[in-house]
Parts: sequence; structure tokens; C-alpha cells
Amino acid sequence: MTDANRTNIPVALTIAGSDSGGGAGIQADLRTFAFHCVHGTSALTCVTAQNTLGVMRVDAMPIEAVIAQIEAVVKDIGVQASKTGMLLNQEIIKAVAQQVEALGLENLVVDPVMVSRTGAQLIDDDAIACLRDVLIPKASIVTPNRYEAQLLSGLTINTIDEMRAAAQRIYQLGAKVVLVKGGGMQGSLRGVDVWFDGNRLETLSTSSVDTTNTHGTGCTLSAAIAANLALGNDRWSAVRLAKDYVTTALKHALDIGEGVGPVGHFFPLLRS
Repeated sequence: MTDANRTNIPVALTIAGSDSGGGAGIQADLRTFAFHCVHGTSALTCVTAQNTLGVMRVDAMPIEAVIAQIEAVVKDIGVQASKTGMLLNQEIIKAVAQQVEALGLENLVVDPVMVSRTGAQLIDDDAIACLRDVLIPKASIVTPNRYEAQLLSGLTINTIDEMRAAAQRIYQLGAKVVLVKGGGMQGSLRGVDVWFDGNRLETLSTSSVDTTNTHGTGCTLSAAIAANLALGNDRWSAVRLAKDYVTTALKHALDIGEGVGPVGHFFPLLRS
């Protein structure tokens, strides 16, 4: 292929787990990239058997396979932004951090998948420590939910002031921007996020969406941020645009299965 025939399209990479139910993980990330007209590439860290009712099984990918996927994409295609989701264990987290460093991956969005928005811990304490100490310092933006922010900051979070304090403390871990998400907060704080970049301490809010079908919101938000970074937006704009996208996708959430359905990633294509 000649240079004249090459497609000039931004590329984003997701390093995360597979969700067989299609609502979160790699599947949600790739849908989100596609919506933003960004070419999506992937490196699977684990394979799950799950649906709207829950997770039945998780199988980790071999470390060598995770590394090979990242190298294959970056060395041939190149990426303008990347994101991480479920990394599952300490060994995978270390391997991913080493690849980020070795391959010079920029615009890294770390969704620190450690605790669900209902408060259930998803990875062990050693993996949490590794994520905190090894990967988060390499992040352009880290996007913890309420419970993850509590673990990372050591603070209890029930108020907006406590969200702000947690964001400032997490910033000391080394990420360039911290976005503490309020999806797990109660009342008027539900869905209110806090941004801190070392200088600006901002509160981001959108209209509240009344739906129980919220599966994959965290994955979708971090993927949308990465997509907007790949498109050349600055970090603040990328976060604002991503939050607006997720809010609209929640308004078109899919009521499928017997449990918690996913957001509507392709809402313009959905039949009313």
C-alpha cells in the first residue's frame, strides 16, 4: 500500500477483559471507539463468562499473550491513545506497565477496575497495590469510582468535599489527572464527578438518568476519554465530551436480559 492510499484515522488500544454479555470490557470499549470514528484495537487480559445477572467464570490470559497482543498492535499500527480496564492480577498489571514504558504509550487512561460500583472487591490486595504503585503513576487520566477512590486515597467518601479531598490525595500517586466518579454516590451526588490536575479542582455534572441498566458505564467512560484523546482533544475536553456521551448512552440504555442491562453505545442507530 502506498502512503497516498493509507487511511488517516486515529487509533486507540484497549487493554482489558472480555465480557461475553457484551455490556462492558473489550466489547464496550470497541463499540465506544467505533462511535467516535476511532479505529479500535485490543489486548485481552482475561475472558469472562457473564451476562446481565453476574459473572460466572473468569480465566486469565497468559502473560506472554497479553504482551504479544500489545506489541503486535503498537509496533505495526501505532496508537494515539490507550486505556486499561480489568487487568485481574499483579502479574498482568506489571506486564502492562512495562509495555507502557517500553513502547512509550502516551494518552493512557487507567480505569482502575478494583471494586464494583456496588462495593464488591474484584481483585486481590496485591494486585491493588501493584495498580496503585506501578501503573497509575504512568496514567494521563485515572478514573476511580467512589469505592476505588476510597482504597486509593485511604479516605471515606460520602460528600462532595470528601470526593475533592480524595482526588487531591490520589493525584499524589503520579497520574496527571484524577477523575473521581460519582456513579456510586447517593442522592444529588449520583453521577457528579470531581476533576483534579494539580491546579484545577472542578466538579462535573450532567442531568441524572433514571435507569437501572448501567452495566459498562465505567468502561464506556474511560474508552470515550481515550477516543477523544486519540482525536486530538485536550484532557479536559476529552473528559467533558466523554461524560456527555455516557449520559446520552444511559438515556438509551438497553433493557435486555433478566438483570442489569448495558448502556446504548450506538444510540443514534437504536429504534425509538
